[in-house]
Amino acid sequence: MTEENTSYGTVSPELDELSSTLMGDALDMLAEGQPMGVLLVIQDADGDITSFEFIDDGPEALLNGARMRVKRTKRALRYALAYEGAIEAEDGTYAEALILEFGEKGRPSFSAYSLYEGRGEGDNFRWTDPAPAGEEEPLLG
Repeated sequence: MTEENTSYGTVSPELDELSSTLMGDALDMLAEGQPMGVLLVIQDADGDITSFEFIDDGPEALLNGARMRVKRTKRALRYALAYEGAIEAEDGTYAEALILEFGEKGRPSFSAYSLYEGRGEGDNFRWTDPAPAGEEEPLLG
């Protein structure tokens, strides 16, 4: 496994692909105006990927549910989860953002965000390149 040094730290190509794919899928959902709770993908040591969507609860409960699913999945090797949020700008205003958390077993976990506008506007939907948001509590030992 070759590791890549990114603005998030050392990330394996497998985790980079898993998280990038999830972020792309989530941005597509936002562009189409689809409702989105918390999206989660978990990859095991065999390379099998399982997808989940947490909906029908408050944002905090959905996020906690997704994080608990990662912690309770015995064979989880890496994961990525995505959800809607907001990022505070320097002027104190908030902008809509897609938040991504990702990590793998035995390594630090990270978060990133992409600002967006034009939800549900298809080709008029705009987003920024992902930016690092910092380290997160590792969900996999």
